[in-house]
Amino acid sequence: MKPHVSALLCASAVLLVAAPASAHFILAAPDSWLVENVLGDPQKAGPCGAKADAPGTPTGKVTEMRGGDMLHIKVQETIYHPGFYRVALSVLDRSELPADPEAVTRDSPRGPISVSGKIDPAPKAPVLVDGLFEHRAPVPKGTFLETDVKLPNINCETCTVQIIQFMEEHGLNRDGDFTYHHCADLKITANPALPIDKGWPGQK
Repeated sequence: MKPHVSALLCASAVLLVAAPASAHFILAAPDSWLVENVLGDPQKAGPCGAKADAPGTPTGKVTEMRGGDMLHIKVQETIYHPGFYRVALSVLDRSELPADPEAVTRDSPRGPISVSGKIDPAPKAPVLVDGLFEHRAPVPKGTFLETDVKLPNINCETCTVQIIQFMEEHGLNRDGDFTYHHCADLKITANPALPIDKGWPGQK
């Protein structure tokens, strides 16, 4: 699994000194479970952007996939911040989704500022890929970051794939610490030619 060339454009060792105070991204693929505005909101609250007092508008879209196939991930940063992305999958309930990345912070007059987030070099279920699109400089305006992520060979009627962005050099977000969140609803039908991935919930 290799990022699309557009994602590779964002790799840089340079950290901008004057970064914006917030960051946003749009989930372009798979189809988001919520209607997003031009910045990608709602996205601050975990695990999937919506809050109890601001539930957003569901799209009703479900992406149908075959187990073991590659799921295309396509995002666009609408407001830049250094950091990285992570992709996770819940099968039976969104409570299976992992906690946001553990953050290293520094103090500031305005409160804690994120320095880095923990990346698992060998992610396991429910995480599919970690440290995706890691970057320290803005991508060209309008650029999409794209990659393909292999799905487990499972059966699930209402899976959720979660794509999060951990932001470095970012103040504390009351609803999601240093992370922004998007989700998409999936229906996965196992490929009968492949063994079932029994390490995932509900698989026999």
